[in-house]
Amino acid sequence: MDLDGVVWLGHQPVPGSADALADRVALGERVVFCTNNSSERGVDKAATLVDHGLAPGVEVVTSADAVARLVDPSWRVLCLGGIGLREVLAEVAAEVVDASDGPGSVGVDAVVVGLAREVDYARIDHAARAVRDGAVFLASNDDATFPADDGLHPGCGAIVAAVRTAAGVDPVVAGKPHRPMADLLRERLPGGGVVVGDRPDTDGRLAAALGWPFVLVLSGVTRPDDLPVDVPTACVAPDLATAVAALDDWLPRGS
Repeated sequence: MDLDGVVWLGHQPVPGSADALADRVALGERVVFCTNNSSERGVDKAATLVDHGLAPGVEVVTSADAVARLVDPSWRVLCLGGIGLREVLAEVAAEVVDASDGPGSVGVDAVVVGLAREVDYARIDHAARAVRDGAVFLASNDDATFPADDGLHPGCGAIVAAVRTAAGVDPVVAGKPHRPMADLLRERLPGGGVVVGDRPDTDGRLAAALGWPFVLVLSGVTRPDDLPVDVPTACVAPDLATAVAALDDWLPRGS
C-alpha cells in the first residue's frame, strides 16, 4: 500500500482511506505500507497512520530500508537525505556523514541520496565529488515528483539527477519499482499480495516485477485524463475507499 497520494496528500488524509484499511485489517488481512519517501522515519509514518485511525503495530517499509540493504557494514557513507534515511543508514553502516560536511566527503565508500528538502548547491557538490572519486552511488528512489495537498513537489529523482549529471555516474536505485524493494517485499510477503498506488511508473511497475495485481487509485499523481496507463491494472478507482469497496470484484480468485 502506497502512502503519498493514496492514504494522504501532504498533511491531509484522503477521505475514507484509513477507515477502509482499518476494516480490512479487522477482517484479518495484512497491510504493509510501502513508500519511496525516505525523508521521514518509518516509525513516524506509522504513528501518523495510527492517528488516522489504524490500529497500533502497522508495518511501514520505506525506500531507506531498501537502500540500506545495499550498504556494507564496514562502509563510511555520505548521506544526502533526510532524518529517515540517515537513521536507517546509521544502523547498518560503520559511519554516516552528512553531505553538508565538506571535509566529510573525502574518503567515503558510498554516497546515498534521498529526498532532502534542505538540499543546496554545496551538498550536491560534495556528493558528486565523492562519486567522481570512486564512491558507490546509491539512490533511495528516482521519483521525479511527489504529491501533496497543494500539488506536486520535486522528488528525490530531481536531486539524484543533479548528482548524476555532475558526477557522470548512474546510481543503483533501491526503491519502487526496482529490484531491491521488490526483493524486500517478497521476503515480507512470501505468499504474495496486491500492490495499491497512484503511480503506474513506480507502483504499477513494482506490481509487474512482483507478478502481483495492481490497483491504481486516482487520488494522487495519476488523474482521470492520464488514462489509460501503460501497465496492467486489476482495478482503477477514484480513491482507495472505492477500490476496497469493490474488493471482491477485482481480487483474483483464491487470493
